[in-house]
Amino acid sequence: MFRAEYGRAVAVLVRVFGDIDVAEEAVQEAFAAAVQRWPASGLPPSPAGWIITTARNRAIDRLRREASRQDRHAQATLLYLGHDPAHGEPSTGEPSTGEPAHTEPAGEDAVHDDRLRLIFTCCHPALRVSAQVALTLRLLGGLTTAEIAHAFLVPEPTMAQRLVRAKGKIRDARIPYRVPSEAELPGRLRAVLAVVYLIFNEGYAASSGDALVREDLAAEAIRLGRLLAELMPDEPEVKGLLALMLLADSRRAARTGPGGGLVLLADQDRSRWDRALIAEGQALVRQCLRRGQPGPYQIQAAISAVHSDAPAAADTAWTQILELYDQLSALNPSPVVALNRAVAVAEVHGPAAALALLDGLDAPALGEYYLLHAIRADLLRRLGRPAEARLAYQAAIARSDNAAERDFLQRRCRELPPP
Repeated sequence: MFRAEYGRAVAVLVRVFGDIDVAEEAVQEAFAAAVQRWPASGLPPSPAGWIITTARNRAIDRLRREASRQDRHAQATLLYLGHDPAHGEPSTGEPSTGEPAHTEPAGEDAVHDDRLRLIFTCCHPALRVSAQVALTLRLLGGLTTAEIAHAFLVPEPTMAQRLVRAKGKIRDARIPYRVPSEAELPGRLRAVLAVVYLIFNEGYAASSGDALVREDLAAEAIRLGRLLAELMPDEPEVKGLLALMLLADSRRAARTGPGGGLVLLADQDRSRWDRALIAEGQALVRQCLRRGQPGPYQIQAAISAVHSDAPAAADTAWTQILELYDQLSALNPSPVVALNRAVAVAEVHGPAAALALLDGLDAPALGEYYLLHAIRADLLRRLGRPAEARLAYQAAIARSDNAAERDFLQRRCRELPPP
């Protein structure tokens, strides 16, 4: 319930109270209350509504406690006279217990857009882009500070400090909680797309836990992508990101085996791919191509479209994929793009050429990224260098917090010839 509803509840309360800290603390208190009460009383008819209403009441109580003495006197007088200004209705004169009087969330009719509003609030140009993205992932994605740090390849304490500073900047600058005007949208689009993309990435390949996939996050990212496409229909990068997510999500059923183990793209049963999602994603890619304004998300979507066109792994047009990675490297040079490009180089020019690229990467941040070591291990395995491959697999295992990924890597390591 926390994974599914935390972001929505925080977004609703930020709209109601206009304060991120108040909203976040109240929602946490509501979930703490649920942990105490639900095991004995059972789930309420509307668990999400119970959380939002409980959180709203807790926030009202907190604001009352923190009001000035004069405000408290005025509040006490109004309560004594039988009117509760917080609810606009007669009061019983009893203090709030923090529990919901009903199970329907306040402002439910506006919930559909609340998370998108909060994204645009967090992605204000007064904040650094990295802080915009990190804060939104924390509030809306329901990601832990450790998971966000993993996405940014930085230590957890560093990320915690960034989050505190970002929330303080929003509070001190009185940044409004609203979707910006049409003229303001392009200036925030880069960060907004990055947020949705990273939420999807954490859903597609969870950085920690037992399961490879977190379907709730992947579905939420796609929902937000569809909302953005409705809001900004003429932005090709919005369509590109939506296409990328749909095409990647189309393979979800085939990415794990019966026991939840990881299945590589080359070994997947392609009959289990979702053809409806593939058709929708490919249609969006064609729309992007007609616009002739390529961007990083559109190119990544085109790469996924090439994969989805291949009826079998052996039929994959790797030369075309490498050409697309060359375009992506020119538009968006980054260590992660270079790492993914090396995989395509291995298929076109062989594992030795790809290994030379990896060894030449000057990217200290990638040193703690498990995928760098996992790819290197696979290249060494293919080159018949099992001792070095074993060390690389062990390095990847030590840097992965996801049980499904670790199990896969350990299995590959055991399959190597003995020393």
